[in-house]
Amino acid sequence: MRVVVQRCRDASVTVDGTVTGAIGEGLMLLVGVTHEDTEKDAKYLADKVAGLRIFEDEAGKMNFSVTDTGGAILSVSQFTLYGDCRKGRRPNFMAAAAPAEAERLYDYFNQELRRGGLQVETGIFGAMMDVSLTNWGPVTLLLDSRG
Repeated sequence: MRVVVQRCRDASVTVDGTVTGAIGEGLMLLVGVTHEDTEKDAKYLADKVAGLRIFEDEAGKMNFSVTDTGGAILSVSQFTLYGDCRKGRRPNFMAAAAPAEAERLYDYFNQELRRGGLQVETGIFGAMMDVSLTNWGPVTLLLDSRG
C-alpha cells in the first residue's frame, strides 16, 4: 500500500462539479492499493500517517503530528500510484489491486484514521476527481507499507 502525504493549508476534491470533501489545515493523502495488501498494511499506514511529525512547533522544528494539531485529512484513492512506466510510453497498472479489494482496503484505511479521532474527508472511489490543494512548505512524503 502506498500513500503520498502532503501537508496542506487547505484541500478539496470535486466530482462532477460537486465538492465531496474539503479540509483546512491538515494532510492531503493519495492512497494506492496493490494485490498483496491486507488490513495489516492499511492499519500500519493509518497509524504512521496519524503519528507522522511533520507540523512545526514554535521553534520551527517538525515535532507535531496531524493528531497533535487537530488537523483534518483529505483521503483520495489513487490506483495510478502503482503505474509502471519502465517500458514504453503508456503506464501499466497491473500492480494495482482489483477495484473491489482496493475499495475495501481504502475504506478500512479511512476507518482506522477515524478510529484514531481524526476528521477524514474523501473523494468518491473510482470516480474522475479534481483535486485541489495548497501544499504547505511544501512538504510531500511517500509512505509504503512494504518498506
